[in-house]
Amino acid sequence: MPASNHPLRAANPIIPGFHPDPSICRVGDDYYLACSSFEYFPGIPIFHSRDLVHWTQIGNVLDRSEQLRLPASMPSSGGIYAPTLRHHGGRFWLIVTNCAEGGGNLIVTATDPAGPWSDPIPAPGVPGIDPDLAWDEDGTCWCTGAGISQVRLDPATGRTHGSSRQLWSGAPGAQAPEAPHLYRIGDYWYLLIAEGGTERGHAVSIARARTPDGPFEPCPANPVLTHRGTRHPVQNTGHGDLVQGPDGSWWLVFLGVRPRGGTPGWHVLGRETFLAPVTWQDGWPVVGEVTLDLAALPWPLDPAPAEERRDDFENAELRPYWISVRDRSAEHCTTKERPGWLTLRARGGSLDEPDVVFTGRRQQHLTCRARTLIDPSEGRGGLAVRLDERHHYAIEATGTHVQVIARVGDLRTVVAEQPVPAEPLVLAVTVSDPTSSRGPLAGPDVVSLGVEASDGTFTSLAELDGRYLSTEVAGGFTGRVLGMYAARGAVHFDWFDYEPLDG
Repeated sequence: MPASNHPLRAANPIIPGFHPDPSICRVGDDYYLACSSFEYFPGIPIFHSRDLVHWTQIGNVLDRSEQLRLPASMPSSGGIYAPTLRHHGGRFWLIVTNCAEGGGNLIVTATDPAGPWSDPIPAPGVPGIDPDLAWDEDGTCWCTGAGISQVRLDPATGRTHGSSRQLWSGAPGAQAPEAPHLYRIGDYWYLLIAEGGTERGHAVSIARARTPDGPFEPCPANPVLTHRGTRHPVQNTGHGDLVQGPDGSWWLVFLGVRPRGGTPGWHVLGRETFLAPVTWQDGWPVVGEVTLDLAALPWPLDPAPAEERRDDFENAELRPYWISVRDRSAEHCTTKERPGWLTLRARGGSLDEPDVVFTGRRQQHLTCRARTLIDPSEGRGGLAVRLDERHHYAIEATGTHVQVIARVGDLRTVVAEQPVPAEPLVLAVTVSDPTSSRGPLAGPDVVSLGVEASDGTFTSLAELDGRYLSTEVAGGFTGRVLGMYAARGAVHFDWFDYEPLDG
């Protein structure tokens, strides 16, 4: 079995915030990692690291409208599911499912993972979701998907050969066998899967065979990773991918959540990417301790904190961490109309609409502050904490007043309103720990929305319970995104600042 020389601890999460379904590959001394993006554009953020702990976003795989079409009719938490990223034959290959109508499984390639990536190659013969790519010694490409079924595939054309066949369904009776990854390690082919559903019962299990198409024998110690039924601060652990370091060490990247508050516990950042060490015993992987070490986290994912925390919108193109709902056209989102400002031109009438013009970044810290200087003189818009169309908080401005709006399910309420101050208007959102404990009824956090004076004084207009912007309340697969939007006319934003308050 391969060597396992590595430290026994890792700072986690390695990529905080809404970055689920990680898939990883190594080329030389460089690691690359891709995640799901669901209804957001551009799709599939891609990261680079040299040490598995410090990660920098180098781009997005699907960053052109001809690569990714997400119609307004597609519900939130639809769209791009579970990419697999691999390097083979001198190229990077990525296969993924677009769950929007007319989407299906598709393949893109690149020589540089930062892009550009090719136009999608449809793979209509690949069944289901969560497709994986693996090549055997004679060059045959095997595609394995949720279910767990497998078919031979020509990744250059998307054509399949033969019919798909069932390989293994994980533990007897376990729900949702999915997220398969197939590897040749030593004398065996290993099939890693997720099972148990992506909620508290989530788990990672593994089987092995002498050939890539089986038959597979399950590991006697399955599941090799789960936190179900424990008090561990990281829950919903699953959807893993194995990688070997250049020193022979082995690691598992996987998704997990950090629930907070009382019962049942609410996670608000979405599913995040975590890392655990792997050793080998009797030909089977053993996943080591999953540590939660916030103090060791780098900020923000690279060595340039000032540049990443604040964007003055001086570049022609937005930085790769900015995401928009379903699409982003130059007609509705541009830094070129007013130099040094981001201009958003409304399409939908509010954040309740699926075609809202919204541009934001993922909330990556349990406590944080976001601010923006807004000019709403030509329209109406503001700063929002978005989970989906039916779950969001916002502070919205016109040329005469600001108001705080809360949307929770079928209820939409104007919580507070006041005249606009006679100075540059800075809108602010602060996410903080609850001010008082309510035992099992305590929420995960408090979201304060208000305005900031020129001397930096923050005036809160409303303090709202954060549980209503959580997956446990709203459902779905995403996490909070903090950002700017336009609800009428043109709204201009001079800068946006994001500050972690975790310490």
